[in-house]
Amino acid sequence: MSWIIPISILILFELIADVLAKEWSMHGLAIRWIGALVAYLLGNMFWLFALKNGSGLARGAIIFSVVSAILAIVIGIIFYREELTTTQIAGIIVGIISIVLIFWNS
Repeated sequence: MSWIIPISILILFELIADVLAKEWSMHGLAIRWIGALVAYLLGNMFWLFALKNGSGLARGAIIFSVVSAILAIVIGIIFYREELTTTQIAGIIVGIISIVLIFWNS
């Protein structure tokens, strides 16, 4: 499970990049755009380390996608006052179930 740390860092950089991209889309300023690109690049470097350390393409991609999406949703709701539909909430629940099933040892 030595891939957990790189995938966690990937998720952190992804969130930083997402916030910078959102800020750039709302307020402009090239430094936010550049910051988002740098954060995406750094994050994807850690994706390579996660793959090398055994995350697996399918498992790692699902964990990254679901966890970063859920955290981005939380940031969107808290800081940007975004709203969710019932269908979107159902999707979040299905995503959480997918993470549980990925780590389930049968």
